[in-house]
Amino acid sequence: MNLDLTGKRALVCGSTQGIGRAAAMELALLGASITLVARNEEKLQEVISHLPADDTESHHYFTADFSQPERLKSELDNYLKNHTIDILVNNTGGPPAGQAIDAELNDFIDAFSQHLICNQILTQAVVPGMKEAGWGKIINVISTSAKAPLRGLGVSNTIRGAVANWAKTLSFELAPFGITVNNVLPSTAMTGRLQSIIKTRADKEEKTLEQVEKEMIKEIPAGRIGTSEDVAAAIAFLASPAADYINGINLPVDGGKTPNL
Repeated sequence: MNLDLTGKRALVCGSTQGIGRAAAMELALLGASITLVARNEEKLQEVISHLPADDTESHHYFTADFSQPERLKSELDNYLKNHTIDILVNNTGGPPAGQAIDAELNDFIDAFSQHLICNQILTQAVVPGMKEAGWGKIINVISTSAKAPLRGLGVSNTIRGAVANWAKTLSFELAPFGITVNNVLPSTAMTGRLQSIIKTRADKEEKTLEQVEKEMIKEIPAGRIGTSEDVAAAIAFLASPAADYINGINLPVDGGKTPNL
């Protein structure tokens, strides 16, 4: 199985923590040069200092705030003047929890902008280089809510579904150029996002964090909450040459929790 990413450059969004950081680490282990993207420059410097590297790898970073799409576009365009991206990992923190009926209009607008619009900006920018190379990987970190909406995550469910359909559409359009577009769907990976959801649920139901966590584990056939590394492994596989014929899929990484096919 060919998992070698030597000579490839991967741009990983949201890469100072959680799934983004784990994905950057995993891709670097497979030989890729990494470009980290996040808001906090100090944290970016800390992560880049820990990325494995040899003589074939050169790691970079630039700062961008996904709440400012035009600034993201400017920073990205400037970076791409001197670099080509082979692998794009779209990864952004999820919208706040809450019921859809209670959401403000701006909650939907902001989430749509930070997820779908920023994904579009990133993808449009890197695809010309991928087309020229005849090879490219676009991997979107979404959520299992793209398959089965999750209670209490109304805005997130809505936006994740939009991103999943956007990605599927792109998979048709870009396949003739040797570019694949796939989605990785985490559910219960213990990230800052999940910790926030656990706390919100605990406060609402007047339970301890431990009680809520145990209730979540009961719903997972694997019997444990996942890790960022579990998700990163799926991202790395889809980014590798071994997955060149896998295109347009939604891959849950959830210990078997999602109830539908």
